[in-house]
Amino acid sequence: MSRQRRTQKTKQTPGEAALEAMFKQAQAQFGSAVKAHWFYDGPGCPGCSREIDAVKIKGKEAISVNGFMYRKRGVLIGYVLCGQCATHIFQEAKKNPYTQTPLHATIEANLIEAYTKYLGRLDA
Repeated sequence: MSRQRRTQKTKQTPGEAALEAMFKQAQAQFGSAVKAHWFYDGPGCPGCSREIDAVKIKGKEAISVNGFMYRKRGVLIGYVLCGQCATHIFQEAKKNPYTQTPLHATIEANLIEAYTKYLGRLDA
């Protein structure tokens, strides 16, 4: 998580703090099905490989922090999207609420691949 600065008070980056909050919420909702959490900090957006940048929301810049529940492993995977992918998903959600887009499938496949590689490095 080299892209983010740790705060003196919490010793966590803002991304780590957000993931920890999402993890606690997921555990409250789904109980023991959520066993762990991991943050994807790959070189680019898991949707398109572009550099991570801000997205405009109501005229203000924001970072799109998201979570994907990798059910097979019981792992909540946190990630950020580039502005273009986040905007695309927001626009599609307005047209078809609660519907997964092909971009969601791409993101999930890339996150699963990255997490699997991460686990492989642990075993080495």
